[in-house]
Amino acid sequence: MDGLKFPIYKNFLFKVFAYIDHGSVRVKTSGPLRFLMNRFTGPLVSIFEGEVPVRVTDDALFFSTWIPPIPSLAFDRLVHSQIKNMMARTLWKLGIPASTNPEQVTISITEECPNRCIHCALPDTKNKTSLSVPAIKDIIDQSVDMGATQIIFDGGEPMVYEGLEELVSYIPEEAIATVFTSGSGLTKEKALALAKAGMYSVNVSLDSPKEAEHDRIRGREGVFREAMNAIGYSLDAGMLVDIYVVVAPHNIHDLDEFYDLAGSMGVHELSFYEIVPTGRWIDHTKDILSPEHHRLLDEFVERRSGGAVKVFSIPHVMSTTGCFAGRRWLHVTPQGNVLPCACIPIAYGNVHDEPLKGIWRRIQKTGIYRSDNCLMRDEKFRAEYIEGRD
Repeated sequence: MDGLKFPIYKNFLFKVFAYIDHGSVRVKTSGPLRFLMNRFTGPLVSIFEGEVPVRVTDDALFFSTWIPPIPSLAFDRLVHSQIKNMMARTLWKLGIPASTNPEQVTISITEECPNRCIHCALPDTKNKTSLSVPAIKDIIDQSVDMGATQIIFDGGEPMVYEGLEELVSYIPEEAIATVFTSGSGLTKEKALALAKAGMYSVNVSLDSPKEAEHDRIRGREGVFREAMNAIGYSLDAGMLVDIYVVVAPHNIHDLDEFYDLAGSMGVHELSFYEIVPTGRWIDHTKDILSPEHHRLLDEFVERRSGGAVKVFSIPHVMSTTGCFAGRRWLHVTPQGNVLPCACIPIAYGNVHDEPLKGIWRRIQKTGIYRSDNCLMRDEKFRAEYIEGRD
């Protein structure tokens, strides 16, 4: 596939192309405004330069399970959104108001789940609530109209939701459909149906590369085996597959084992997020990553990048781009409440009562969500906005 060339961005004044060289992505810019635009697009270009894509065909470059294929309408919209959001961040630092649009909208379609994860971010409620198919389709329409290029189906466990395939097929070409799952309920037949419906990628979450430990954290025996089966079924169905790890003090020393497991399973990507005090973990304010833990994660990412399995560390990216909550991310709960992200339990409105765009504007007007770091790690933020709330 060496020598293949794909357009990242282009107009008559400035162009950015990605091409494959010895299996890695190289980026070239050209055009009259090249030197001026390089200052603004440098962070975007740096995401691609030297990285190994998860898949390459004659017609498309699949850089990551998190990014639409290049070229595609969804990717073009993502690039324009990224540029807008980077410019907004620059204006914020100058004290100038600027708005952004959500790039990624996560919809928790149901609270139903056979597991009892000790760190689940979804607050426990007495009644297991689900959003209706028409309500979810309306959220999808509104999200895409606002600029979203990735719709993520989450739970609970989304595989137990009747109508998931219908929702996936409803996603327009302006966006990609992905899902977070423990693997429970993702049978061979389900994987084939989701692939046929147009599911772009499947994120299978793991808490430990060790079966007994993973099952302990998930609160049920057999969850690890279900996750392994789900990975195999999804790969066989032709979908992109990511293993998603919530990094915590109890698994920070298992990073290489996670990588080896991902390689042995043949998945496309291994992604990391960090545990924060929210949901069932809300009182564990001290059981989060320390500076030493972050150093271990950064060293792992540097050492393993460019290998057979693509490594994506969200904390690593946030250290240069800032927190995405309420700026690039938006989350809808099974009750219809709209949060800045799945980890910040502050509802700014409900989709059953008002349009999503109005709620997004309300979040933007707070001026809170412009942090360089995850706000749920910030003691002052938690003390002011989280602690003491019902």
